Amino acid sequence: MSDDSAAPNKPSATVPASNESYDGPVDVSVVLPCYNEEKAIPKVIGDIRAAMEGTRWKFEILAVDDKSKDRTVERLEKCGVRIVKHPVNRGSGASRRTGTIEARGEIIVMLDADGTYNAPDIPKMLEFFPDYDQVNGARTSEQGTHKLLRVPAKWAIRKLACYLAGRHIPDLNTGLKAFKRDVMMKYLWVLPNGFSCVTTMTLAFLCNGHPVKYVSSEYHKRIGKSKFHPVKDTANYFSTVIRMVTYFAPLRVFLPAAAFLLIAGIVKGLFNIIGPKHTLEESDIILICVGVLVLAVGMLADLIVAQKRG
Repeated sequence: MSDDSAAPNKPSATVPASNESYDGPVDVSVVLPCYNEEKAIPKVIGDIRAAMEGTRWKFEILAVDDKSKDRTVERLEKCGVRIVKHPVNRGSGASRRTGTIEARGEIIVMLDADGTYNAPDIPKMLEFFPDYDQVNGARTSEQGTHKLLRVPAKWAIRKLACYLAGRHIPDLNTGLKAFKRDVMMKYLWVLPNGFSCVTTMTLAFLCNGHPVKYVSSEYHKRIGKSKFHPVKDTANYFSTVIRMVTYFAPLRVFLPAAAFLLIAGIVKGLFNIIGPKHTLEESDIILICVGVLVLAVGMLADLIVAQKRG
């Protein structure tokens, strides 16, 4: 297993640090992955409290600081939320994994700590529980940087994910999510450490048949500097979609590839036999053999996945 995955147990590389005590049970844990977000922290936490106070939900706010270099921790302490600190920078996905493990609520809400997501939508999302296992905020606009690259890249990757997952996905990599903690704990092992973790969370639920709901949500311009790397993170998103579907629905990847190779080999072989050569070429046989091998690997992978589910 690569560095981008982790077993669903409590990581030793986290140090709880809190100036607030939560003795009673909570229904909802609002988890904030934080890295150099000193400018946005007070507003984001204020918006969350304003949205949740007065609702029927008992909640906590849990911030996971990923070794920030600015005054993020100081701002969090002044806001009086529960804090978990990473002793080294590990990435957004690692922070979300830590937050899921450390959360005390049966339902976890996650949103970025940069002010981009609309906290007033959280109570609306929570009303869909327990009927759904995951509820996502589908963004109504793109406010991020590098729009010329992000918009077409996200569209292409989302369309690929829709095909591979077998259902419509309004927003593949939204960072505003609510989900049942006990369900997410089963898939922590597959979460990467980087930005593609939110895509992984979505596909883990969709590919395993969990009911997932989308609600429209406003998306705002971030407060502070973006940490998105256009080329590297776009490539990670693409590879994440393929990897996730291969983990949970391998035939959706292997079957089309095998069919393409087999059809190409057969058509090419027939053309050579009927045509002036009147014989099969080595390349025809290779295409057909590779197609059969890809199909066999896909069926074996599907059998392994089905066995694990059973």
